[in-house]
Amino acid sequence: MHDALDEKIIYALDLDGRAPLARIAEVLGVSGQTVVRRYTRLRADGVLRVLGLTYPSAGGEEEWFIRIQCTPDAASTVAEALARHAETSWVYLTSGGTEIVCVTRTDPDAEPLLLRKLPRTPRVTAINAHCLLHTFCGGGVSTPDKPGPLTPDQADRLRLDPLPTPATARTTSLSRSDHKLLAALHQDGRATYRDLAAATGWAQSTAQRRTAELRSAGVLYFDVDYHPASIGRRTQAMLWLSVAPAALIEAGQALARHQEVSFAVSTTGPTNLFAIVNCENSHALHRYLTGPIAALPAVTHVETAPVIRTLKRAGVQTPP
Repeated sequence: MHDALDEKIIYALDLDGRAPLARIAEVLGVSGQTVVRRYTRLRADGVLRVLGLTYPSAGGEEEWFIRIQCTPDAASTVAEALARHAETSWVYLTSGGTEIVCVTRTDPDAEPLLLRKLPRTPRVTAINAHCLLHTFCGGGVSTPDKPGPLTPDQADRLRLDPLPTPATARTTSLSRSDHKLLAALHQDGRATYRDLAAATGWAQSTAQRRTAELRSAGVLYFDVDYHPASIGRRTQAMLWLSVAPAALIEAGQALARHQEVSFAVSTTGPTNLFAIVNCENSHALHRYLTGPIAALPAVTHVETAPVIRTLKRAGVQTPP
């Protein structure tokens, strides 16, 4: 378990993953050495990673959630195989260990490869695919009025000026060196410009300029991948909601403001609103479902799937 200062540092990096640690220290009112020490420990312990990621639309791709029902004896094996698959970026085992949820990207003119291969996999009993349509929270989209451990003034001082979002990002032609830059930032979103220059063969000034260009063009964004359990949120669940179409935007925006929500999007399929929530325990999850979720407008159905295990996070397999 980590303390309130650790949580503030995590939240500050979520506002700007490449914010100088000295700047974070100044805003939080602590010494620079303290923030450097805390960040170094959090990263070394595997609690958090700052990642440079790309919006799917920038590469002309679409993002899909694929829900896979398996027999209980096969779910773990299938999930582990999916985590090793290059096409997946996130893989979860949910619902008592009988369902797998994975996230994949694909060309909009091509069916996801997994949908062609999985039906032939023994002991897979059902598959559903949901195309991600609009992001309300997470995936490079932040919510300015979302409650957090920082004061509004602290958040305003750390928050970047508005940058392109998944809805405004445009398809961009990338060079081989651009791909090298993006690969290095995916490994460490806070890599120094000296390291990025070494990875690309560019001068440091070129690496700095190109990083800024890709960011402002809506190709590149920085995200913080951290373990919610490290700040006391040990119960994670996926919510699949059905909302009347006329109220979908209102419900999605309200959902994104909930402190428990780390990711919220609209999707295709029998349900049209999806969220990942993190609560202290199962009792807190119950209070959340019967309180803030019950108060959302025009919700006709809610399916809750507790996350049993996360096998892949942001393209990186997690230890067993």
